[in-house]
Amino acid sequence: MLVQIQYFSRLRDLHGPEKAEVSDEASIEELLNRLYAAVPGLKSWDKYLLIAVGTEYVSREHRLAANDLVSLMPPVQGG
Repeated sequence: MLVQIQYFSRLRDLHGPEKAEVSDEASIEELLNRLYAAVPGLKSWDKYLLIAVGTEYVSREHRLAANDLVSLMPPVQGG
């Protein structure tokens, strides 16, 4: 199944794919492992990533559905 991926802030500079083919009911963790193999530098963000599907933050165990929009975000700092 196909899922869409969007990257925020400095993650955009890594030029990751906007779509990915994953197995039915793949988890976020499985998607991340696939992206880490394909996108140099993304794995270094692993322990800091904020992940959302649609408008909800999700855990790495979350199961994906066809056409989900997955957002990958670095932590945000403000002042």
